[in-house]
Amino acid sequence: MKNTELIISMTTKHGSKQIYRKDNRGWTQKSSKGIVRRMTAEQLLSHLLPSLTAAYRDRLIVKVEKIRGLKKRQ
Repeated sequence: MKNTELIISMTTKHGSKQIYRKDNRGWTQKSSKGIVRRMTAEQLLSHLLPSLTAAYRDRLIVKVEKIRGLKKRQ
């Protein structure tokens, strides 16, 4: 499985959602307002890693899902 086949989503307890996705040009972040920003892998980690700690356990839900409908390369 490759990074381009996955979507990472973080949802706050208030319903705000951030979606992270990788394409051929790098990572993107899509906010709950629909704003899309390019980001580096280091920026992604700085957003993702704190949310995985026990301190944020009650504040954020992090999900990693496989993108449906992707065809395998032959």
